[in-house]
Amino acid sequence: MLKFLKRIFILIGLIIGVVLIVALFIPTEFDVKRELVITQPKDIVFNYIVELKNQENYGVWWKADPKIKISYSGTDGQPGFITKWKSKKEEVGSGQQKIISLTQGERIDLELKFIEPFESTNKSFMATKQIDESSTRVSWGISGEMPYPMNIMTLFINMDDQLGSDLEKGLKNLKNILEK
Repeated sequence: MLKFLKRIFILIGLIIGVVLIVALFIPTEFDVKRELVITQPKDIVFNYIVELKNQENYGVWWKADPKIKISYSGTDGQPGFITKWKSKKEEVGSGQQKIISLTQGERIDLELKFIEPFESTNKSFMATKQIDESSTRVSWGISGEMPYPMNIMTLFINMDDQLGSDLEKGLKNLKNILEK
């Protein structure tokens, strides 16, 4: 019996060792971006997305929990503005986003801090580019790091697919709102 337990512990140790070694060769960073063309002038699109309160209208995470608690501090559309959220739904969790910087009419950069169900800090952005007088390309991206050894999860979770589909849905919602 003792020999059997010893072999089991050795096997478990080998499996853990292999997983840790594999994780050394897996990227720790992720970068997800989606784009969509909206038939509206760039100023109209940018002035809408720069106000973070508007994300409640198009962001899929806000729509995932009708009972989500949201609070704000600062001046919306300006660096330093913070949106905090708290949800009992695990897929929404709790956290905050803060406007870090913006280039008027072009780009807004955000810091995303997730508290629950896991802690992480990521970067996000939304950018607009005029295609012609009545069309604007909107880009929405999220980047971050999944530190070693947690990066092993990326073998089972495709961040581009998972986050990308949420960004795509959000951009489609945004398009529907702005093209009404």
